[in-house]
Amino acid sequence: MKSPLVPSSPAAKMEQGRSQLMVTVALILAQVLMRAFAEDIECRPGFQQKSFTIEQPSEFIEDEPVVTLYFDDCSGNEKLTFDVSNSDFKVDSNGTLIAIKNVTDAGRAIFIHARTTSADEMAEVFIHGGKERPKSILKERFENSVFFRQKRSLVVSPLSIPEKQMPPFPKFVGKVIWPEKLEGFKFHLSGVGVDLEPKGTFKINEETGDILVTRELDREKIASYQLQVEATDITGKRIEGPVHLDISVIDQNDNRPSFREGPYTGYILEGSPTGTSVMHVRAEDADDPLTANAALRYSIIQQTPDVPSPNLFYIDPEKGDIVTVVSPTLLDRETLPTYEYELLIEARDMAGTDVGLTGTATATIVIKDKNDHAPQFTKEEFQASVTEGVTGVIVNLTVEDKDDTTTGAWRTVYTIINGNVRQSFEIHTNPDNNEGMLTVVKPLDYEYSAFHTLLIKVENEDPLIPDVAYGPRSTATVQITVLDANEPPIFYPDPVTVTKQENIAIGSVISTMNATDPDHLQHQAIQYSVHHDPAHWLNINPKNGIINTTAMLDRESPFVKDNTYTASFLAIDSGTPPATGTGTLIITLEDVNDNPPSVHPDVAKVCEDSRDLNVVILSASDKDISPNTDPFRFELNKQTGTDKTWKISRLNNTHAQLSLLQNLKKANYNVPVVVSDSGKPPLSNSTEIKVQVCSCKKNKMDCSSASALHISVTLLIFFSIFSLFCL
Repeated sequence: MKSPLVPSSPAAKMEQGRSQLMVTVALILAQVLMRAFAEDIECRPGFQQKSFTIEQPSEFIEDEPVVTLYFDDCSGNEKLTFDVSNSDFKVDSNGTLIAIKNVTDAGRAIFIHARTTSADEMAEVFIHGGKERPKSILKERFENSVFFRQKRSLVVSPLSIPEKQMPPFPKFVGKVIWPEKLEGFKFHLSGVGVDLEPKGTFKINEETGDILVTRELDREKIASYQLQVEATDITGKRIEGPVHLDISVIDQNDNRPSFREGPYTGYILEGSPTGTSVMHVRAEDADDPLTANAALRYSIIQQTPDVPSPNLFYIDPEKGDIVTVVSPTLLDRETLPTYEYELLIEARDMAGTDVGLTGTATATIVIKDKNDHAPQFTKEEFQASVTEGVTGVIVNLTVEDKDDTTTGAWRTVYTIINGNVRQSFEIHTNPDNNEGMLTVVKPLDYEYSAFHTLLIKVENEDPLIPDVAYGPRSTATVQITVLDANEPPIFYPDPVTVTKQENIAIGSVISTMNATDPDHLQHQAIQYSVHHDPAHWLNINPKNGIINTTAMLDRESPFVKDNTYTASFLAIDSGTPPATGTGTLIITLEDVNDNPPSVHPDVAKVCEDSRDLNVVILSASDKDISPNTDPFRFELNKQTGTDKTWKISRLNNTHAQLSLLQNLKKANYNVPVVVSDSGKPPLSNSTEIKVQVCSCKKNKMDCSSASALHISVTLLIFFSIFSLFCL
């Protein structure tokens, strides 16, 4: 193989150096030309390289570079910022992605979002061998952000527009930038506020991309608008977008605070400690709560009445809590000019500054009573008089109490604590005036005691507060004088009960009525008389009260109930006017067998050809009582010879069966029956039972001809005997 030629002379070496210099200059010139050529090429905003792939290392080391990013918005990269999907990484000022700590697991991808005032885009770093992780939340946010554009051509920045702007309209509020600006392109805007209600609020200049608002905005109705921007070619075909455009309405202080829950009413006990909470008030402001437009401060601008202090209450300016600020002694309900105070509450926005808008409400505070005053009698001693024998209210005891008349701190309860030995008195509260009504519930007796002294105590329904007690004036004495009256005589015993046989002889003594006059100091005479004697059987001696009979006593009389007869008598004293007492006599009458039994029924019917020879069941009854009543004895009157035609059979103590011994022809028959009771001696009653023998055909009974015969059994026997003698 041939060796290359190597220059050996100095001239040759100089020539070789000159050639190398020319090559170097040519290379430099080429680089300059290429840069110049590149500058002439139209700049495209965004990352120069959007996708990177790296191998998963054993560990990402803190501050060591991962990849270098090149981003250019073609406008100088003003306010360039980078957001990284993994918070363990960041992009430094040189555009290098580095780890901010040692990281072993970064997932399969890292997303980097670059943004300037005129462009934004996202790059991706794929990690080969990295573990699968859930989709990056940051990537989702990038993809949904108004700053992120899948295409870099349309640049749309979010807009903020103040509400309640003054005319004229429309007003310029923003601009859509499209660097490519193809021939014949047009901008289009859509969404709520453009082609959806409220339609026509916003519009876009199709050629320049200027965004205009056409009318006044109201943040309290719509706080933000989400619109879509796109670009179309000359044929109407979409070539860019849609891109999100967010418009926020900037709040203006155009709403006054309002108290929706007012007017307010609060309650507080009198004598409450300083700082006691009364109530809470709250106002609302429709303006933006994140601004001072809705920052409210509360104050009390008026108190009615303004005594004993114009500042009885204080309101927390931020919370709206109302509390007391005076000493407990000033909150004495009994000394205050009124029980209700009215506060005018103001709520002011803008944190209470002078430029803030205001709203007002009234708050009524009621001072509630507590039982800090014991009831007191208006007098130490009360007088009363009552006639003996009379009941009812005898005196009203009056009291004073300074507490609220509608509460248990004012209402009273009275108690008799001494002197009511025989429980003759009671005391109750009059609900209308709180007075104690002393009442006699058991008649008083002048002869027993002409004077009574009672000790009465008064208390409230509600207990007194701990530092208040009942004093001497919470008790009073009542002196009662009993007036004498002519009292009626009193029978003793009353009633008088005796037992007598009925039918005793007229004039027999029954008993003696005894009455005494309770007015024993007057020595009055007593006369007796009959008051009520329903059967008029009795008489009473007017002087000694002996009662005797004027007629026969009859136990079976309708005036006798359950074997007893009741009469009443009067005892009349000789007073002026005379007084009358009433006594009762109860006579229990013993039965005498003085009533024979009776038989029912006394008429019966039977068919002449009946196979059943039973005619009728007879029933007996007796007005007397045992042992002068049943069992009864039934029998036929054998003297008439009826025992050959009829038969009577005992069924029980009170009933018997009357039967035929043979069928009889159609006719009427009188059958004599004798019934006797069980008295000693017994009483009997003979009764004829009328039996009609009738013809019966086809379930119909015909007794018409039978009623015309009227032939008694006795008469039939007589004719039979007469016929035998004629033969």
